Amino acid sequence: METKSNLLNQSVHEILRAVIDEGPEVMVVVNPSGSAIEELIDAATEYDGDLPEMRMLADEGTLKNVMEDFIIASNAADLIDEGALTLRTTDDSSGNSLLVTDDVVIALVTAGDRVGGLTSDDDEFVDAAYSTYTSHWEDASDFSLRTPPITRVRETLGDEISPEAEDDFNSVLSSLETARGDGDGLDEVTISLLVAAKNEALLYDISKWGEDVGIASKATFSRTKTKLEDMGLIGTEKVPIDVGRPRLRLKLANDELQTADTDQLASVAQGILH
Repeated sequence: METKSNLLNQSVHEILRAVIDEGPEVMVVVNPSGSAIEELIDAATEYDGDLPEMRMLADEGTLKNVMEDFIIASNAADLIDEGALTLRTTDDSSGNSLLVTDDVVIALVTAGDRVGGLTSDDDEFVDAAYSTYTSHWEDASDFSLRTPPITRVRETLGDEISPEAEDDFNSVLSSLETARGDGDGLDEVTISLLVAAKNEALLYDISKWGEDVGIASKATFSRTKTKLEDMGLIGTEKVPIDVGRPRLRLKLANDELQTADTDQLASVAQGILH
């Protein structure tokens, strides 16, 4: 990357990739917008190579809103698990959005639908900025991300439910741009239950898996199952066991869902729910 050149009319994703390609040991991301946080996590998740240590210093409310999307949050959790990302919060969200390394400072500037990365590699200025924002980051509070890493979610689903369920879960997630469950995508519990129903897994097994891996409590799985059952998306049948109450096997109850390809499962379900 020619750091003397401004990165004009490029996406935030492209600007981030250009910085990562330079191979800095540390990259401090200061006061990013919600979309910039998403772009950073996407860029880092897709990057095929060694990542810098990415230190993000962001507004707490902005982080919370972004991390309500399971896809973004679980990928962020993967990066955190790998030691490539740390999230900390700042009360001062009035400053510029910056990318700071020990070689360059880039201000992210948005004008309408255009984005520019205004760069400076003046040694004295870069050293001062890097020192200042590293100090701010060290003094900041950690952001608590409760979403489990997507790698752990996938692996444990394959182990505890079935490899087919893992494949279906991946396919459904890949078909979604977001997984919020607020009318904009399905939430992770609904996705898990639909996948379980497609594979005729037991409610007990999928809810125990979901609680153990950190997606949601068994009670949340039970409530969501009831909602989906009431709306005719899934059904249950009792499976006797040697001791105790019968377990419930989940099944897809809607004709459209039963005949849908896995990558269409989410869009069909969204159409019925909304």
